Amino acid sequence: MNLNMDTITNLLAIAPAGLLTLLIGVVIVLDIFWPESRRRDIGVIAAICLFFIAVVSLLIQPPSDPTQQMVLGGMIRFDVMTQIFVTMTFVAAAIAVLISLDVPQIGNRGEYYTVLLVATLGAVIISGASDLISLFLGLETLSVSLYCLAGFLRNSEKSAEAGMKYFLFGAFTSTIMLYGMSLLYGFTGQTNLYMIGQKIADLYTKSNGSVDFLFPIIVALIMVTAGFGFKVSMVPFHFWTPDVYEGAPTPVTAFISVASKAASFAVLSRFFIIVFQGGSITTFWVQVISVLAVVTMTLGNLLALPQKNIKRLLAYSSIAQAGYTLVGVAAISSQTNELGAGVAAVAFYMAMYILTNLAGFGVIILFANSTGSEEIKDFAGLGRRNFGLALVMTVALLSLAGIPPAAGFIGKFFLFQAAVNANLTWLAVIGVLNSIVALYYYLVVIKVMFVDRSEDESKTIPVSQSYVIALGISTIAVVLIGTVLAEPLYTWALTAARGLGWL
Repeated sequence: MNLNMDTITNLLAIAPAGLLTLLIGVVIVLDIFWPESRRRDIGVIAAICLFFIAVVSLLIQPPSDPTQQMVLGGMIRFDVMTQIFVTMTFVAAAIAVLISLDVPQIGNRGEYYTVLLVATLGAVIISGASDLISLFLGLETLSVSLYCLAGFLRNSEKSAEAGMKYFLFGAFTSTIMLYGMSLLYGFTGQTNLYMIGQKIADLYTKSNGSVDFLFPIIVALIMVTAGFGFKVSMVPFHFWTPDVYEGAPTPVTAFISVASKAASFAVLSRFFIIVFQGGSITTFWVQVISVLAVVTMTLGNLLALPQKNIKRLLAYSSIAQAGYTLVGVAAISSQTNELGAGVAAVAFYMAMYILTNLAGFGVIILFANSTGSEEIKDFAGLGRRNFGLALVMTVALLSLAGIPPAAGFIGKFFLFQAAVNANLTWLAVIGVLNSIVALYYYLVVIKVMFVDRSEDESKTIPVSQSYVIALGISTIAVVLIGTVLAEPLYTWALTAARGLGWL
């Protein structure tokens, strides 16, 4: 009976990833046999299936007993936090596919959808990884796929440059992270995160927190943080972000900005809670993450101020958003006492960020396809050319700025509240001040769209049905999450966070 229950739990845990793998195979077959005139339909099928898998992942309930949540020999943790981030990943991928359908050079390319789905599979694996091996395999599956997507336009110098820079920076930080993981294995003889955490806690107690013990653990911590820092665009591992965001195809930029960041924050939160908890170790990484949060949000906002290209502006905005999210990561230190407020805030903020960024980039794609420009000044008169698009962009920008009733406001509130509860009030204050600075460059774009005049105001910007669906879902969700869905979504995340660190 126990064997049967274990088998059922394993099958349910891998069901979303299994369905996604099946979808990848279907897309490959369709790409081989369908004529080029029907290749766009591959994306439509992929988007529908991704939304379906998102619903499936939402309906499959993880076991309530933490001891039954370790599946596939401890490689994956099948808990509510995994469920939340896996669902977010599928929704993000589905919307990314929808906003890719009418983009020249990629919308009718079956291999584009194949690589995007493989990247999604990597993000799904990362979201529930509880072992160093599954974690690294998931990270590399996601990373290599994103390198290919960034350089997908082979006839574009900017795209080729973006792919190369992304690959070089990614390969460098991956080696650093892998060495840090190998140190953890060398110290503990374990690859499972929970076993590593338990072993480190035992060694910490036996050594009484001696310097000889702490030094190698801190070295491993720094190396692992560097690897994740690259994925989430954290300073000083952010240098690739502006060039890759500008050079990559815009749907790819949208997907990179949300999928990689959300999955990495999921595993980063899990990593710190499970592996690096206790005494001086916790104190050290909280201080490091707090400083990195301040530097990341401040530098991102300051460098966004002079930007003239909308994609570069959102690139630096993405760096700043990573800084805000790191505030929640720093607050994880009090996750037991505060019942997981830091982790829940991170999960909530990532849900908001995914929908917000995809909505904003969807508008950029339509505008660039119609005008051939991504310069902020050319957005002049957008409110008169297509009020709906201008409204969607306004909601997205206000959400990123943290203005109610958009979801960004309540997301920042939860992050800063978690920081205050963790006795990091100074960090919350700096976050609020940075939000005020960021408001300026977001409002500049809104002012250009509605106030500035353009000679092309008589030329409308057409919107296809796929974009109506993608932008409609994203925008409505951003408003609902900021209002009526805020409490149930946060409660769901809080429930997941409370059991995250237990085996």
